[in-house]
Amino acid sequence: MSDLAALIPTLGTATWVLVMIGALVVGLSKTAMPGGGTIAVGVFALALPAKESTAALLLLLMVGDATALWVYRREPDVRTLVRLIPSVLLGIVLGTVFFATVGGDTVRTTIGVILLVLIAVTVWRRRAARVKKAGPVPSATPAGDPSGASPATATPVPAPAPSGPGVAISRAGYGVLGGFTTMVANAGGPVMSMYFYAMRIPVLTFLGTSAWFFAIVNVIKLPFSAGLGLITRDTLVMDLMLVPLVLIGAYCGAKIARRIPQGVFEKLILVLTVVSALALLVL
Repeated sequence: MSDLAALIPTLGTATWVLVMIGALVVGLSKTAMPGGGTIAVGVFALALPAKESTAALLLLLMVGDATALWVYRREPDVRTLVRLIPSVLLGIVLGTVFFATVGGDTVRTTIGVILLVLIAVTVWRRRAARVKKAGPVPSATPAGDPSGASPATATPVPAPAPSGPGVAISRAGYGVLGGFTTMVANAGGPVMSMYFYAMRIPVLTFLGTSAWFFAIVNVIKLPFSAGLGLITRDTLVMDLMLVPLVLIGAYCGAKIARRIPQGVFEKLILVLTVVSALALLVL
């Protein structure tokens, strides 16, 4: 028994409380709140040294990935995943180089600024698209409409997903940024949430695509983190103790997600992304 106790990392009470909260958030973020995982990044960065915290969080994220894959195994948009992977791999390589050469404070500040810029650009683009789609409001009922229904009372038609050359450029940009931010701080969730949000992906498809995307990316990241010497015995033992909390968070998240209306879900993504970005800048 004493030998087992000796394996437990020597952490203060406040540190244990923080990492336990972070583990719950990881589970919730994987099954209900994409982008919310960056809150866990901030919590772990408060509890542990900046670079070591990324490795500890990565292993818990992989546990969360496994639960999310099971819950949303039939939901992903495979075409979107395949198109994203090449640019994400480039971002991971760039992130590895950046991570190895700068300090933790620079990493967090850089990612926070990137996220806030992405939020502003995404919201602006969606508003511009809505204005363009709406066009001028007619002053009378259109000729040939026997029902007499006005455009204001007609049944709204769902907006189609964006398409065209600009989408490919946007996808490549988001992919590189997603790979970069997930490598340096496990903070790729908000970046990719902004991309999926801009693509108007339905709630369950959004969650399923996110689950498969990060499961693939986190497995790719693992050897990079190991090569940087960030995974230690203490990290492994601590994460093993926190796994039950990740599973509890994931279970609760799965119950919540299927009851969230699309509009509420999209607003939640925006709010969580803003909070996450500000947390990276302030914490």
